[in-house]
Amino acid sequence: MNQNEIINLDHKLTSPSYSRDHNFVYKKAKGSYIYDTKNKKYLDFAAGIAVMNVGHTNPYVVQAIKKQLQLGLHAGFPDFYATTPLEFLKKLYQFLPKELNKSFFTNSGTESVEAALKVAKWHTKKKWLFSFKGGFHGRTLGSLTLTNSKPVQRERFEPFYPAKHSPYPYEYRWNNQKNYKSVTEDCLDQFEKTIKPIKNDLAAVFMEPIQGEGGYIVPPKEFVKGIKKICTENNILLCSDEVQSGIFRTGKFLAIENYNVKPDIITLAKAIGGGIPFGVMVTSSKIMDWVQSAHSNTFGGNLIACAAGKAVLEYCEKKKLDQNAIKVGNYIKNRLNEMKDKYEIIGDVRGIGLMIGLEIVKNQKTKEFGVKEREKIIKSGSNQGLILLPCGTSVIRISPPLTLTLQEAEKGLNILETSIKSVVIH
Repeated sequence: MNQNEIINLDHKLTSPSYSRDHNFVYKKAKGSYIYDTKNKKYLDFAAGIAVMNVGHTNPYVVQAIKKQLQLGLHAGFPDFYATTPLEFLKKLYQFLPKELNKSFFTNSGTESVEAALKVAKWHTKKKWLFSFKGGFHGRTLGSLTLTNSKPVQRERFEPFYPAKHSPYPYEYRWNNQKNYKSVTEDCLDQFEKTIKPIKNDLAAVFMEPIQGEGGYIVPPKEFVKGIKKICTENNILLCSDEVQSGIFRTGKFLAIENYNVKPDIITLAKAIGGGIPFGVMVTSSKIMDWVQSAHSNTFGGNLIACAAGKAVLEYCEKKKLDQNAIKVGNYIKNRLNEMKDKYEIIGDVRGIGLMIGLEIVKNQKTKEFGVKEREKIIKSGSNQGLILLPCGTSVIRISPPLTLTLQEAEKGLNILETSIKSVVIH
């Protein structure tokens, strides 16, 4: 079948709920590149939605998977003992605060969040949950209680758990002329007002240290510190959702480390499996006090996933991908800021490490969302061999593999600038 036939068959056989931002058909991938069925080569600035941090078909990870394939694929870890999941955890704990020492294995980000909200409710015996507007925490019904990114994600799926939401500090679009408070003061104030009626029955606050689907929004350090302080004072657990921002994407193993804050619970998935579906929820032994059969699953601790996960962590450490994320990320942000000075449709450049958001606007003065302009830039980039993904209302996310070289970054940015120019001219 040719690409058009495959795409038509896909539309016939698969769910219409899938979002498709590109019209090529994946054939294979290596490092920072993807090849379609026509053997066209694409530089990947999306990393399979921030999954392929160690690069596509990483040989070190592939070798670990092959080795485990010879020994076994599935042990039913929730019901049977096995060493591979424990070897993974021993490696994982080397990167975490010592208090985070108990884990529950999952298969995805949303399942990690489900486990987190359940352990929080079990431990605290409280019924309410909290998350921020614009946040994304998954699509299954429990995590969807917390997701507050786009109306279509929640439409017709109620009822949810009891939950409250308040604004996340979106500095670029913050505007408060009534009392002239800073974005941090304003958002902390609204947070306290929102939780006041329920704070004695609030189990946990869920927060992305950098909002992902909401638009790659980076909060002020004092905001994150303020949320932690309020949680501590009111015996509320703080869960850092690191599904998209973790595993060195920001240069730190956990994105929340950038704010010098220690969470009570973390959720991991996406990049932790190197392309294999894998997730883990981690907390302290004090908080994870639920009893046998209170929560479980079938595939958690899957042997292939754990072998891949251990290899991912070893490779990140061996190749110092944390340092590369900062070096290449800073280079990309500098280039994007230079473009911002040249092109009116670039409203904001933000991010940490290789988690970078480029907000497209009609013009810098009005800040009107450039939705169609973003769509044209992404399409033009794809035509020239660059993969980009959207997020937020009019943001382009730049989340390439952490193995990306400066030369590859320059190549991708040149294509991106050409795409931006073509939109500006037309």
